[in-house]
Amino acid sequence: MSEQTGLTAGYMTWYRFSRNPAAVIGGLIVLSVLLMAAAAPWITPFPDHVGAVVDFRNRHVAPNAINWFGTDKAGRDIFSRTIFGFRVSLLLVVGVLGISVPVGAVLGMVSGYFGGWWERIITGLTNVMLAMPPLVMALAIGNILQPNLINAMIAITLLWWTWHARLVYRVTRSIATEDFIEASRLAGAGPLHILFREILPNCVSVISVKTTLDAAFVILFGATLSFLGFGVKPPTPDLGSMVADGRQFLPEKWWEVLAPGFAIFYATLGFNLLGDGLRDMFDVEA
Repeated sequence: MSEQTGLTAGYMTWYRFSRNPAAVIGGLIVLSVLLMAAAAPWITPFPDHVGAVVDFRNRHVAPNAINWFGTDKAGRDIFSRTIFGFRVSLLLVVGVLGISVPVGAVLGMVSGYFGGWWERIITGLTNVMLAMPPLVMALAIGNILQPNLINAMIAITLLWWTWHARLVYRVTRSIATEDFIEASRLAGAGPLHILFREILPNCVSVISVKTTLDAAFVILFGATLSFLGFGVKPPTPDLGSMVADGRQFLPEKWWEVLAPGFAIFYATLGFNLLGDGLRDMFDVEA
């Protein structure tokens, strides 16, 4: 009976998702970005151009049948570097959200369930971090650390856990006094059981929506840091640094900015549409 109920719930969830055109389009965009990033070495015509390759004979070549997106100031194929740029952006998303989401969720549940000084310390720290302009703090951290992918992850992660902590705290506070929580406590369940077996499942939907939407912001945030010179450094094919390199040749060499800029737009659009679709599907606020 429970298996049939689970299948029915799963089918209804999929049905609601499939009936949302924006969510389906977003899901297809995200899937295409993931597939392109995974298959980058095999689908790009010049995979060796992701490194410090220099071909001065082919500098600033306009888009053509061989170089679909043209070439940059070093003669490297922009299409190949753009596809590999998806890899860097997705690695940033996995690194940042893979740390900030669990940390924020645990801190949010602890502060919301236990209250008292746990709540005062965690919410106080969260409010202090949220009061700081994210870009300014990330630039300050990036200025202290050597600009690279790992340090860009650290700079963004130090900011991002706060949003998930506040979201999960709000959900936890709303259900901490529910009857099923009290019943578990009276049955002898310990705090860990209540936090991870009773409260956490009720937070999964909002966490999923928030994480999907955050993926778009992390990509954009990471590209902004690289554009300003505080993120991933060349010759690593980061989309933000590619835009920064190409802007000095505008408007004549427009393709050097258009390709990586559109790639940033494409990836963030997909995650935003998918996140909005999940929010409508789960009927939650995130």
